[in-house]
Amino acid sequence: MRRSHATESYSSFNRNTVEEENEHLVDDLETKITALKSLTIDIGHEVRTQNQMLREMDDDFDSTGGFLSTTMGRVLKLSKAGHNHYILYLLLFSLFVFFVIYLLLKFK
Repeated sequence: MRRSHATESYSSFNRNTVEEENEHLVDDLETKITALKSLTIDIGHEVRTQNQMLREMDDDFDSTGGFLSTTMGRVLKLSKAGHNHYILYLLLFSLFVFFVIYLLLKFK
């Protein structure tokens, strides 16, 4: 009889220990789930912000592309007009400026 009583108390002790361990693990899981939930909410906010910034950049690039295409049209029109000596002067001036910058950096 003693043995059966001892086994029951050991089994009861073991069951209580397992229950406490399970409660502790459940609490840990709840903490981790809460952290993951807040992390996913933060990621969602960040994604929305980044998408808004990308839309704004797309609009800026579209307007810049329109401006550049207009400018390139004017440059092509100027080059076809027969005033090529202006382009030659611009090219020579640019080369001169780059050469001066090169000399300044080399002998600094």
